[in-house]
Amino acid sequence: MSLRLVFTLIFSFSTLLVISQPLSFDKQLFYKVISKDNIGDIDGQLTKLDGLVMPEKNSYEGALLMKKSGLVKNSREKLKLFKAGREKLESSISKNNGNIEYRFLRVIIQEHAPKIVKYHNNLDEDTALISSMYKNLTPDLQAIILDYSRSSKFLKIQKS
Repeated sequence: MSLRLVFTLIFSFSTLLVISQPLSFDKQLFYKVISKDNIGDIDGQLTKLDGLVMPEKNSYEGALLMKKSGLVKNSREKLKLFKAGREKLESSISKNNGNIEYRFLRVIIQEHAPKIVKYHNNLDEDTALISSMYKNLTPDLQAIILDYSRSSKFLKIQKS
């Protein structure tokens, strides 16, 4: 009886450890996916985000939804996805206006958004903020922004 109790406790404890471990989020993969036009990969990232609890979740989901909106065929679905994504990203920015990564996500989307959605108003403001704060960012985010800036018409970062 005591051996069974020990195994039950060990199993319960190990299950609790697995459940309590945060799922990891690969930021490099996220930015690779958002730079491509693959709905399957976007859906995969959205599924990963669905199971996570992290401050950046809504901004990442918002950017992915807006990216996906440009890839679906149905006009109604395009608009629905874009609006939902815009709401998530803008909500994240309004709650944390100084978050440079959120601003960077908005630049990515606004730079490639079709004119009809009228989502281009913050390009100058966001690119100026990103450029001025670039040196204060984590090395990983600096590398991602620098890589993006090489093909961007609006965001120009010079590595010093």
